[in-house]
Amino acid sequence: MNVRVQTGLSIVAVVFTAYLAVGGLVWTAPVAQPALFIAALSLYLVTTWLCVFWGFTPRSAPTATAPVAADADGLPRGASLPLWLCLLVLGTAVAVPFATWAAVGEDLRRATFATWSLGGIGALLTIVVVRRRPLVAWIGVVLLGVSSSFWIGIFDSLALGLVGAAVWVVAAQLLTRLVDRAAVDTAELTGIQRRSFEWLASQEGRRRERRVRVQQALAVAGPILIRTIESDGDLEPDERERARLAEGSLRDELRGPRLLDEAVRARLQEARLRGSTVTVLDEGGLDAAGPAALDRIRAELADALRGASSERIYIRTSPHPRVAVTVVGRSRRRDDPDGDEVVDLWHEIAHPRPVVDRPTS
Repeated sequence: MNVRVQTGLSIVAVVFTAYLAVGGLVWTAPVAQPALFIAALSLYLVTTWLCVFWGFTPRSAPTATAPVAADADGLPRGASLPLWLCLLVLGTAVAVPFATWAAVGEDLRRATFATWSLGGIGALLTIVVVRRRPLVAWIGVVLLGVSSSFWIGIFDSLALGLVGAAVWVVAAQLLTRLVDRAAVDTAELTGIQRRSFEWLASQEGRRRERRVRVQQALAVAGPILIRTIESDGDLEPDERERARLAEGSLRDELRGPRLLDEAVRARLQEARLRGSTVTVLDEGGLDAAGPAALDRIRAELADALRGASSERIYIRTSPHPRVAVTVVGRSRRRDDPDGDEVVDLWHEIAHPRPVVDRPTS
């Protein structure tokens, strides 16, 4: 609940219950035991205001980074009254009418200032419903009905305020359920809105990443493409070599962008200059890796490629939960150039373990 709304409702509750209590003090006839009457009023006000302000801490409103803790229904924790306060409410629902009617004497029990407790206890039980204790409120209504029937009779009790107290409790319970349902729907809509913002942000990030890749591809392959168009495909041997290197670099940018940084790009270029055929594939094994983990993986990959002389080099991300990247090199034997290729390079790069801050002594 918004802090301002909660403060406003609390003020209304305090003013209204104080008004009911003051109405009980407007005596139109002498009271036999005024001290007992005032003690009943005091008990009523203390119990009522405890129910209003229990757990109310309007120091700051909830924020996106520090939301209010909620229960399974999406309601604020601590909104319901504790058990001891519920027992105090039930005791007040019995003691206040008993003390009021006992204090005024038999002839004045149906006077307006003597029946204030019917409305007062009804207001108290309404507050109890709002504080998520409807069962306690209905028990209080039953106790109030039994007590008032004993002192002034069932028909006078119904005519002088018992029906109104029950109606208040019913209305409060219905309104509370509607407000709670609206709060849950609002929380769900807020979650949907937050997820949509996150999706839009991720899409914007992907578009930005694609623009960067296109710029890198144009920087790598643009000059040789222009030269190819100008010469109608008739390239010099050194230009053909540059075209081969540009094609390989462009494939790396498209197939494995998360594996690349400046050091890895340099090692791949060196391997191709030595005559190796390099294949880089990112098949999603690094989707959960953070920036720090990617930096460590790329650094180890650059070290693994330093001086690699295999005829074919395959760099692939791994779906294995422990292995992040595998580097495999295959070449033909020098003494059997027409034979099958054999593995002459094998390197596995493990997922970096998260760094845990240890408390200093």
